[in-house]
Amino acid sequence: MKAFEYERAGDLAQAVGNPAMLIAGGTNLLDLMKLEVATPDALLDITRVGLKEITPEGAGLRIGALVSNSDCAAHPRIRADWPLLSRAILAGASPQLRNKATMGGNLCQRTRCGYFMDGRSPCNKREPGTGCAAQGGVNRNHAILGASDACIATYPGDMAVALSALRATVETEGPDGTREIPMRDFHRLPGDDPSCDNVLKAGEVITAIRLPAPFGGRQLYRKVRDRASYAFALVSVAAAVRMDNGRIDAAQLAFGSIAHKPWTDDRVETLLVGERPTPALFDKAADLLLVDARGQGHNDFKITLVRRALAAVLAEATGE
Repeated sequence: MKAFEYERAGDLAQAVGNPAMLIAGGTNLLDLMKLEVATPDALLDITRVGLKEITPEGAGLRIGALVSNSDCAAHPRIRADWPLLSRAILAGASPQLRNKATMGGNLCQRTRCGYFMDGRSPCNKREPGTGCAAQGGVNRNHAILGASDACIATYPGDMAVALSALRATVETEGPDGTREIPMRDFHRLPGDDPSCDNVLKAGEVITAIRLPAPFGGRQLYRKVRDRASYAFALVSVAAAVRMDNGRIDAAQLAFGSIAHKPWTDDRVETLLVGERPTPALFDKAADLLLVDARGQGHNDFKITLVRRALAAVLAEATGE
């Protein structure tokens, strides 16, 4: 591991605008540092700046950025009113990692693409302009939507997929003041610059995640993976669905591990609303979702897997 300077922030003001790399739980960053994929000159520990409360905010909830994943998943209000979030968190990592990982840090985790992690292969995300070894390489876990010629990596997390379905917002504090960023806009597609994962500006700190009023309905998170625990998704589906007199009254969906960010498609949600749930409707929704999907060879199976996962989740959520 490359040598670095370490400092502990005493308050949020010391963290905002600080050029050092921020660290809280460190469950992803320390791995990257050990591999020398991340080589910061300085780390700023922000674990003592507060931001560890979960508080009501109108009909919604404000979750401090330094709340642990475990505490968020176990919170009685979240389990009752936003169970999708709790289920997604519990589907990820291990109890030990969830105890350490923070809500803000989880949002900022980086891809697990093997070519990004190995530090030797060409990777535009790690070293812009060097190429993308995953294209034409082993790409079983890679993107089928939203990819570019520069990068086909996927965002690996579970929690952000649920937050995208729930239409949460991310609150930040930076040199230019406070921002509220819709969760669906927080992460970026790779485009020509895959080195940038999200829309955070230099010196900006995530301070909270805000949940809107409870959606209600049936909330499900399905994670399809190679083994039952401690594995990243091949495909995941987050769904919140309300029914009214046998028809779909509202649907909020997000998909994980198929793109560089949690994937959402308003067209699919609109298609479902007002319709009676049937296998034919679910097929139509999958057709629309996957109209631009493109496999990379080893991951061609993901297109069929997404279709089947979506149909299974919608059938369970609607009682079809």
